Amino acid sequence: MVPSASAPTGAAPRTRGTGSALLLASARALLLLLAVSVAVFAATELLPGDAAQLRAVPGAEQAELDRLREELGLDDPAWLRYAAWAAALATGDLGTSLVNGRPVADALLQRLPATLTLVGGALLAAAPAMLALGWWAGAARRGGGAPTALLTGGAALPSAVVAGGLAALLSGVLELVPPVSLLPPDRPPTSSPELLVLPVLSLALPTALFGAGLLSGAVADTLRRPHVADSRRRGNPAWRVAAVDVLPFLLAPLTRVLAVSAGGLVAAATVVETLFGYPGLGSLLVSSLASRDLPVVQATAVLAAAIVLSGLLLADTVATVTEPGRRGP
Repeated sequence: MVPSASAPTGAAPRTRGTGSALLLASARALLLLLAVSVAVFAATELLPGDAAQLRAVPGAEQAELDRLREELGLDDPAWLRYAAWAAALATGDLGTSLVNGRPVADALLQRLPATLTLVGGALLAAAPAMLALGWWAGAARRGGGAPTALLTGGAALPSAVVAGGLAALLSGVLELVPPVSLLPPDRPPTSSPELLVLPVLSLALPTALFGAGLLSGAVADTLRRPHVADSRRRGNPAWRVAAVDVLPFLLAPLTRVLAVSAGGLVAAATVVETLFGYPGLGSLLVSSLASRDLPVVQATAVLAAAIVLSGLLLADTVATVTEPGRRGP
């Protein structure tokens, strides 16, 4: 009777430990998002010029500039404007564009599907390559760190260099895809898949190299585990050792790497979208910065941060569920 009575008492702390870990991860994500909102608002305050100067007629007098600033709400103290912006943001109100007077949410919703398609396609293309290259580098670690160094060096190439090289090869030399990615208006990005090839590959290639470098350590550690060696001694085929004994231990690190990569992709998409004329959040951010449309800039940056933190929270959740050592006693 003693063993059967002790089983439930052991399960409850594990459940409480898992719930506490997830609650802590959620609270950490919210605090980080708050810190990001402060940093984004402070950074936009340091930008030279403002929307009033851009909207005023050339040679406008100071009185006209003051009137425009008051009309746009730019004459209030920075802390007061941040408090009002953060309070509205918490209710889902992203504000109004200073340039065209449209709700910022409308501009984001119009561009978000294009960027999500781009980022999702890049992740789908990068994930298998990331796992394969990480496996290769992790298995080769006994012979030295050259494979990992090679992956790290490749991942360090600027996005503009990768995009330019791919465009020169696939569009200039081979003439397989268009050199720009100007999507037809009012049509989903998937309606013209040939326009997605260059921007998706430009994001996927460095992401795969970067993620593989991070995964190589986890692969090397897993391959050294006793149960893997025991499985090989029992004569199990290589595919079974990989699928049953190694891959389950790579689920959590792979999810974390993909989550981090998703954040990097959202940032890198700004460069790639601008280079290829792709109408996503990145090009919206660039044009909004040029026009000092601060509500759009702030909302776009916070949305990108929220996507990154959501991915990291998902990674923490997977790690908490799949790694026994993180579930608590």
